[in-house]
Amino acid sequence: MLSIIIPALNEENYLPRLFDCLKKQSFKNYEIIVADADSKDKTREVAQSFGCKIVKGGLPAKGKNEGEKITKGDLLLFLDADVLLPKDFLENTLKEFKEKNLDIATFILTPITKSKFPKILFDIFYNYPLRIFEKRWAHGAMGVLVKKDLHKSLGGFDEEIKIGEDHYYIQKRLKLGRFGVIKTTKIFSSLRRFRREGWIRVALKYGFAEFYMKLFGPIKKEIFKYEFDYSKDEKP
Repeated sequence: MLSIIIPALNEENYLPRLFDCLKKQSFKNYEIIVADADSKDKTREVAQSFGCKIVKGGLPAKGKNEGEKITKGDLLLFLDADVLLPKDFLENTLKEFKEKNLDIATFILTPITKSKFPKILFDIFYNYPLRIFEKRWAHGAMGVLVKKDLHKSLGGFDEEIKIGEDHYYIQKRLKLGRFGVIKTTKIFSSLRRFRREGWIRVALKYGFAEFYMKLFGPIKKEIFKYEFDYSKDEKP
């Protein structure tokens, strides 16, 4: 079984889109766990209506760890609440994961927009470096697939990290497992963070975070204010 874990806070507008994508998948042997961080909207009701298990979450790292505690599957797929998945995403992902004999993997990201410019930026600054430096510069965001035993071996996600916990999570596991980028499918990513904070601000924030992590390790101080609640944003 595949266990899909989704941290969420006030995601009543975005979760139904992701659930619809999951319902349309050809691979059906999965469970969905929503780690809810005390949402004030109908996040829990939406999750329950789709048959999801619900646990008390927190910030993303905590939500992922809490969700994993009740999983039944031996493979874990951590997803952000605002992503979309193409048809046969799960089937293609699991097939490639098995064929490459991977222990942990991440995905190419494509922004949800009709404009070509954001797609070009994603390719130049994220997708191309991710694929070119796959073995030396391991990263992951929006979606991470990992074997449960590997996740448990190092105690899950570091809940003290303020930003970039996904990147550190993958890099920490390179010594224990085989990492790869799934190339037979991709994840469609929301641009709401960029719309709220601005492209330049987001680029500088994560660029600095990467630089800081390389020199000093993960960021465990409040250098940046991490935005997790997007309930006031426009609907998708």
